[in-house]
Amino acid sequence: MTTPHAEQLALDGLAPRKRRRRAPAEREPAVDKPIAQIVLDVQATHLGRTFDYLVDEKQSEQALPGTMVRVRFGGQRVSGIIWNRTDSSDTPESSMRYIERVLTPEPLVSAAMRRDVELIADAYGGTRANILRFAVPARVARVDQEQRLAESGAWQGRRRFTDAQAQARDAGFGRLAQSYDHARQLRDALEGTAFASFVVDALPGAARWARDLAWMIMTALLAGKSAVAVLPTNREVNDLAAVLTAACGLRPFAPNQSANGGYSGDFAILEGSAMPPAERYRAYRAVATGQVRCAIGARSAMYAPVEGPALFVIVDDLAYQNMDGFMPYPNARGVLRLRAKAHGGVFVSLANVRSPISQWETGDPSAVRETPTTGFSTAIRPLPAVVKEQSPWIRWLNRDELARLADPSIGARVPHTAVRILTKALERGPVLLSIPADGITEALSCARCHRQARCPRCTGPLEHDPRTNGVRCRWCGAAVVNWTCPGCGGDRLRVVRVGAAGTAQELAGLFRGVPIVVSSRSQPRGLVDTIPCRPQIVIATPGCEPRVLPVDGNDGAAGREYRAVAILDAWTSLYAPGVDARPDALANWMRSMALCAPRSRGGQGLLIGETDPVIAQSLMLWDSRLLAAKEIEERAQTGLPPVLAAACVWGRRDTVMQAIQRLGALPGGEWGTVNVGGEDMPAMLGPVPIPQPPTVNAREFADTADRVKAVVRVAQSRRAELAIRLRTIVARHVAAREPGELRFRLDPKDLI
Repeated sequence: MTTPHAEQLALDGLAPRKRRRRAPAEREPAVDKPIAQIVLDVQATHLGRTFDYLVDEKQSEQALPGTMVRVRFGGQRVSGIIWNRTDSSDTPESSMRYIERVLTPEPLVSAAMRRDVELIADAYGGTRANILRFAVPARVARVDQEQRLAESGAWQGRRRFTDAQAQARDAGFGRLAQSYDHARQLRDALEGTAFASFVVDALPGAARWARDLAWMIMTALLAGKSAVAVLPTNREVNDLAAVLTAACGLRPFAPNQSANGGYSGDFAILEGSAMPPAERYRAYRAVATGQVRCAIGARSAMYAPVEGPALFVIVDDLAYQNMDGFMPYPNARGVLRLRAKAHGGVFVSLANVRSPISQWETGDPSAVRETPTTGFSTAIRPLPAVVKEQSPWIRWLNRDELARLADPSIGARVPHTAVRILTKALERGPVLLSIPADGITEALSCARCHRQARCPRCTGPLEHDPRTNGVRCRWCGAAVVNWTCPGCGGDRLRVVRVGAAGTAQELAGLFRGVPIVVSSRSQPRGLVDTIPCRPQIVIATPGCEPRVLPVDGNDGAAGREYRAVAILDAWTSLYAPGVDARPDALANWMRSMALCAPRSRGGQGLLIGETDPVIAQSLMLWDSRLLAAKEIEERAQTGLPPVLAAACVWGRRDTVMQAIQRLGALPGGEWGTVNVGGEDMPAMLGPVPIPQPPTVNAREFADTADRVKAVVRVAQSRRAELAIRLRTIVARHVAAREPGELRFRLDPKDLI
């Protein structure tokens, strides 16, 4: 039985306690600039602006531009960065809330860093919150307390460099001047105050690139500048850190073993997921406050909060790790060059293989268009005599060469000639065999001459379409009928399955009794970091090559090198589908060959199998300009980046097509055509079907079943406008809650 006035009985002492409502704290707006414009940690594109909040007079001294605060947004509390303080706002004061709490005791994002974030967001079509999400690590309160001690002088601050380090810099410049042209121009730029951009082709040799980069960093630090170096993986970060410590006498940012538990050092390592949150936040604060002026790391180090003119270096700009996987998908090379120009510093792209964008930047200055992320760069090349002396003797063992040598094992994966050379090299030390990455992919080739089948419309690779049981292009999606090979005239296609498995078992029969080490991320042992300098065979996939450590007191350069390096299955480079397939293959091969001893110490390199002659010649001569120039020539004819600016747009088919229509890139639109070699071509390639995202579930499958990607091309002069337009279109799509996925990426690594 229930009544409206029923009351729940309770025993004495257990009755619910009546809570008294607290009166809200009285707040008064700050006298000076009471409005704070805050960038909130909200990733939605249509909310990519600042929001106005009131600053309490009690918090006015702490709520400075650049500090992290906690505010109310909607029905939740979110963090944000104060971007600016103003006297007035377009929002009525009655509608504004107060800042609830100031989280950091001093600014976390400086004025220069806030300017950089705005430039990066505009260049790639994102919001400031997208950039801050990765630029500023998660806050750890106890590190802020430690930093107060550092600023009060309780810890050791920045130390002065010694005469020995200045001598090491001068000795390094002498080595550089004897090895590279325009070395003096690079030194003058590092010691000057004007913006300069360089593309440096690295010399071969184990850790030679690290020694040259260490000299650049040391020169910049001694000139009073900061330095930022972005490297592909943690292995290269460790290699550079070891050279900075051993050759330059610089100390990593670490506990200084003092009684107060302080930290000190000359360079800090900034990593994303590889470092504990407290250590990453501590390193970020050390760089932001100027306690450390050099930051190195993988992709996340591109946001190092340095001030003033600085050196910004990227190593191996072709590496796929340089492309961020989250909106707005910035590329580390573009970010570093943009920041170097904004700071009036020096940008350097250092790599064994010159990327197409680097080749384009070093071309005719009148033809290179300045964009937010690209522009003219000065090329620095190794001297030919030095290249010949320091590179191994590289031979291409293709069918023609093996026939000339009368090798009876033509067509074998490892011919007799290679077995004889590797067996002799094993008498003196380790041998490296580089194999393609594990896994199987499919490509189409001519059944007669084995040339890769490409689209006659856009030169993209062809693939089998399981829906229509026909053939279509991976890039533009066009169906191909009556295909004929431009090389031999054949009209039959065959499927080529590319893979590498069981290599260790195959080589065990050729090299009996020799220890074999397999280094691959897909193998049970995984990646092998180091091996001793003893006779053994190392089988490694690209990027997993172990470093050689000296033994028996042999601590010289000879104790850190492979005696021979062989590239197996070179023919797989003919069937890779990516736009950068050939430069990527050459980069993988040169990375392995750089670990080999020079020809003066008997080092030999073998390229086994058929491949593009331009790639083979670039490797044998150690001159990647040959391939890079060929790439630019072909891309100028087909209208591909970097000759034109490009953006990939993907999502549900109807959503993508509607977005491209709003952009005006459909036939008949404002940007419907693009000029390629004096002829007008369609600005849009595609759309082509793409697979569903790996996180899709049954409930979402219906919405993502028809998922496509299209490529929009514009002139380089319109790249900045393309980014802003795409951002506006996506913001409108999200704000209107239109159905379907819609994303975009500028300067894509691959078009498919």
